[in-house]
Amino acid sequence: MDGNASCEESGNIDWDTEDELEIQDIPVSSCSRVMIPGEPVPGTGEASSSKDPSLAKLVHHFVGMGFSEELVAKAIEENGEGNTESILETLLTYSALAEPPQQQQCVNSDKSSSEYDENFLDDLSDTDSWNESKLAENTSSLSDMDKILLSLANMGYTVEEASIAMDRCGPEATIGELTDFICAAQMAKAADAYLQELPTEIKPKLNGKHKKRKYYEYELWKGKRQKGYQKKILDEDSETIRLPKPMIGFGVPSEAFMVPNRTLPEAAIGPPYFYYENVALTPKGVWDTIKRFLYDVEPEFVDSKYFCAAARKRGYIHNLPIENRFPLLPLPPHTIHEALPLTRRWWPSWDERTKLNCLQTCIGSAKLTERIRKSLEDSDDVPSLHVQNYVLNECRKWNLVWVGRNKVAPLEPDEVEMLLGFPKNHTRGGGISRTDRYKSLGNSFQVDTVAYHLSVLKDIFPGGINVLSLFSGIGGAEVALHRIGIPLKTVVSVEISEVNRNIVRCWWEQTNQKGTLIDIADVQELEPDRLEQLMCTFGGFDLVIGGSPCNNLAGSNRHSRDGLEGKESSLFYDYFRILDLVKGMMGSKQ
Repeated sequence: MDGNASCEESGNIDWDTEDELEIQDIPVSSCSRVMIPGEPVPGTGEASSSKDPSLAKLVHHFVGMGFSEELVAKAIEENGEGNTESILETLLTYSALAEPPQQQQCVNSDKSSSEYDENFLDDLSDTDSWNESKLAENTSSLSDMDKILLSLANMGYTVEEASIAMDRCGPEATIGELTDFICAAQMAKAADAYLQELPTEIKPKLNGKHKKRKYYEYELWKGKRQKGYQKKILDEDSETIRLPKPMIGFGVPSEAFMVPNRTLPEAAIGPPYFYYENVALTPKGVWDTIKRFLYDVEPEFVDSKYFCAAARKRGYIHNLPIENRFPLLPLPPHTIHEALPLTRRWWPSWDERTKLNCLQTCIGSAKLTERIRKSLEDSDDVPSLHVQNYVLNECRKWNLVWVGRNKVAPLEPDEVEMLLGFPKNHTRGGGISRTDRYKSLGNSFQVDTVAYHLSVLKDIFPGGINVLSLFSGIGGAEVALHRIGIPLKTVVSVEISEVNRNIVRCWWEQTNQKGTLIDIADVQELEPDRLEQLMCTFGGFDLVIGGSPCNNLAGSNRHSRDGLEGKESSLFYDYFRILDLVKGMMGSKQ
């Protein structure tokens, strides 16, 4: 999805395009009063003559987030008072490493939920919370879903975030998949913690000493769920479109499942062909609205992990044929070790990742990778379970790969280009910073996935194609069509980012395109008169393609997740407006 999120420096975290996160209001651990340098120590009778108000406010801020007084004092002493981001990162690191192994999620993300069901009941039978007979009485009647919820609560997660994870991941999701989902959401919540004021009352994070409270929370949530069930059914905005599992749409090269007899609504039949993309995980009702506007065409939900070594869950609505698709050749690498063979030498046996998570607009910091190195060097040859868990959690969140003994690093821009299917150095040079490269790539199409869908156009337009590319970004659609072998006769590229327009222009020149490239900065400039003028020049558009910004749709956006009514994501309506104008104009000429 080609949006225009901001990520000016690597220290300013940009979650505009993160599409894996859905959980909100994640509680943090409980805390007590913090000792501020210069403050009197209780019981000593000593008094401080003065106290820095800004320091006190800073300490109070992190205490309010739920960190213990010892960790806050240690983090401030280590990082100084001026760098709140480093303090937060230090606190998160210390908190993760301080948790005992039994409170950490399991390293093996492939373990089934049944394995956890056998263990979590034992954990709940602490004598200071529940005796065995009471525990059996309270859990014997639970359904499998409720047992998994209670199991996640026993691992330290709240029932609310566990239930949301199960709703988004599906009923067949393993405990490992659910904890990965929640872990990613906690990372986003932690990153947002210093960007906005937190509520005055913050629930304490549950741990192994509060089994009874966990069960009470579960029962309280269960009662609320039953009371709100009828209202949820009647809610007109409830999402009726469910994400498939596996997310392979109408078929992928490796799993050639094909939907037979796909029938398009009459209003959707071209010309022109159209192709729209956005994040799969959106607020409820969004894909229903998109579908309704785009002529009631059923979305095709596809995860790019079936095309490359990185996940990218997206929804596509189009009126293209679905028969006789073919993949780009040569096939891209499908695993991390195939894509990044030099990492194999340093990859530890306990890191069982074979695919990377969704590639983002920003990367993990050098300070984070240094903390990971130190935590591993302080361990034995094989790190303890809780250190392994901490390292793997960070590696999954930030797509870190192994580059040396005890050393992890974020992906380089060239590696991200390769994983997304772009040519080498596609975003390099021309005064473009590394930060801009990551931002532009994180907002782009996955070329191999899109090319597979567009491949059906090669036989339809052997002499070339006229394309209206809305929200072009760095030209994912143009690159896909070029790699398929379809000549680009005319491309009207509409993209608000000057950096991205320069990237597309450079690619156009470097690949010796024979057609015409027309740049337009803003989709709102495409009024009927302008469209008619363009179409009269070269005879109309064969394909209208684009993905409107997902800024207000992505699950990680805590500040303005307003759906299609948000400032950026409301530009979807411009995609529909322009497409409908093109259809009307081309239909009147037939």
